[in-house]
Amino acid sequence: MLPIELLVIIAFIVDLLCGDPRWLPHPIRLIGKLADKMESFSRRLLGSESVAGFFTVLLVLGLTGVVAFGLIEVGNSLHPIVGDFLAVYFLYTTIALKDLAEHSEDVYEALADNDIDLSRKRVAMIVGRDTSQLDEEGVSRACVESVAENLVDGVTAPLFWAIIGGPVGAMLYKAVNTMDSMFGYKNEKYLKFGKVPARLDDLCNYMPARITAVIVVVISGVLGFDRAGSWRIWRRDRRKHASPNSAQTEAAFAGALGMRMGGPNYYFGSLVDKPFIGDPKFPAQPDHILKANRLMYGAAVVCLTLFALLRFVMS
Repeated sequence: MLPIELLVIIAFIVDLLCGDPRWLPHPIRLIGKLADKMESFSRRLLGSESVAGFFTVLLVLGLTGVVAFGLIEVGNSLHPIVGDFLAVYFLYTTIALKDLAEHSEDVYEALADNDIDLSRKRVAMIVGRDTSQLDEEGVSRACVESVAENLVDGVTAPLFWAIIGGPVGAMLYKAVNTMDSMFGYKNEKYLKFGKVPARLDDLCNYMPARITAVIVVVISGVLGFDRAGSWRIWRRDRRKHASPNSAQTEAAFAGALGMRMGGPNYYFGSLVDKPFIGDPKFPAQPDHILKANRLMYGAAVVCLTLFALLRFVMS
């Protein structure tokens, strides 16, 4: 089997070239279906919602790990190349760099064409807030926030856990992340059930989010953005979020781009008053989306290089 760091680099390149074709069987979508089935099973089996949530996490992680490890081992038994192919495939499906960039560029193109209705529909695909009343500035800000936050979930955290645990580690991380996105809501249905996956996701993202934020600060000057502003806003606003991790990269991006994120937004018809992140040096505008993508690509490449070098040196 090829070294883990080389497999991860190959998977990263495949994502840059191919993105996420909808026709391709995707393990993460299968994990989502599995989590849905396990939720129903656990709720029927166990009376306590908290225990059911914990049991669901155990089942989903156990099945994900066993299947991923088993398929790769079967591939290796047939031929090392088959095993490497399966390892790269699993790793590739955990990375969403090109897909995130394409979604955000679709929003930019709609704004550039002055089609505000289309831009609202497109940004609704990558954010959780209500978008029907957003103006150009609101759409631009929402899109940049999504790029900044999802850089961790969709790119650098999978790379981090892939370097540590190989393709199985990356798949386990995505299983945790998927369960958090499905169950991590603070509503009546999931407040207790989703507590374990939400806390586990916070734990898994803790180091990747902070490493990524620091890298964004460092490379912002190289890419022509405001490094001093990125450092200042990151230091000041990195904890201004209900999540212990989300504001890390949002603050670094906000300072680098000279814009303000966060603030009051509507979610499922209810106004949620979030703190502002960053200073409104410039109003959010469509060009900020392209600038955010440059930062995202730069941070992703630097993170990959750093993680791979550390794995190589320590192996």
